[in-house]
Amino acid sequence: MVLKNVREWLEAPAASVAERGGRLNVLRGAVARVTTPLLPDDYLHLANPLWSARELRGRIVDVRKETADSATLVIKPGWGFDFRYQPGQYIGIGILVEGRWHWRSYSLTCPPDWNDPSRGSGRLISIAVKAMPEGFLSSHLVNGVKPGTVVRLQTPQGGFVLPYPPPPKVLFLTAGSGVTPVMSMLRAMDRRDTVTDVVHLHSARTADDVMFGAELKELHRRHPGFESHLHLTSEQGKFALADLDTRFPDWKERDTWACGPAGMLDEIEQHWRAAGIENRLHIERFEIERSAVGEGGTVTFGKTGRSIEADGATSLLEAGESVGVQMPFGCRMGICQTCVVTISSGHARDLRNGEERREGDKVQTCISAAAGDCTLDV
Repeated sequence: MVLKNVREWLEAPAASVAERGGRLNVLRGAVARVTTPLLPDDYLHLANPLWSARELRGRIVDVRKETADSATLVIKPGWGFDFRYQPGQYIGIGILVEGRWHWRSYSLTCPPDWNDPSRGSGRLISIAVKAMPEGFLSSHLVNGVKPGTVVRLQTPQGGFVLPYPPPPKVLFLTAGSGVTPVMSMLRAMDRRDTVTDVVHLHSARTADDVMFGAELKELHRRHPGFESHLHLTSEQGKFALADLDTRFPDWKERDTWACGPAGMLDEIEQHWRAAGIENRLHIERFEIERSAVGEGGTVTFGKTGRSIEADGATSLLEAGESVGVQMPFGCRMGICQTCVVTISSGHARDLRNGEERREGDKVQTCISAAAGDCTLDV
């Protein structure tokens, strides 16, 4: 019992770095203890900027254009990253721009324990980012970030995953950047030589807008069990789910993974529910549907003393990040519960349904906005 308590005491300062740290996590925690009150990073950074006892870091080693408005970022994670993630999971990435840390979540596009042969030995990870007109950070990652940039990382998470071994019959339905988590699944199946009977239907506006288009064609060529179908909406219009019976007559027998715009996913959910096979459907959403808007107000972050005037459409998470407050988050869509904090005073409103939270209530900051002035215990 004494040894267990000592280990927990040593590990505590580094508990958020890796879930499964073993002896290495004891060492990280010990470093944090013996360097207190100075940050261990003050010492570790001198040896290697990717070493940290309190946070995950990574270095961008390559930026590869996929389309005119999208790119793959290859990242070398630092001390404590767990490479035993599942294909389809996402990570949080934080990047310093103009003196402020900006955070977003992106799907991993690589298989677990991946290394890029063109870059020698050492495990890497990759994400793919599509620049959005209203997305400051996504545009920066696609067009502004340079190799060598050090970023902050969060551990892989998410339930939109491909099991191992995969089901005997699989259907992937994707559109736009929704192909990114599926690429991790396809690459894992390819690497493990477990491509069974897989059909992939991807929708994009034009052929030039297809992310990973050449690789999908190559997988189609090399694997008899893999069919890649491209649906160009500028020529053919939106794919009609009623056409599934004609295009893929056995679609009801397949385990399906779908990722894309919210409207597309809503239709897929309804179609699978009507067929009575919703238990065979897996969905990943990159955006939340906002049916309510708070009144807005002054948001105060109690432990830091920082405040900001936020309108009723800006989430509490975004408000905090805009003034440099590091807040917990995961999916940024109200699913994973990672971002939950307590309201110390005032009110907030759930942007999905308009429900109000008040003093003492727990609130999900990624899908809640100020409903008048409020203070958060963070």
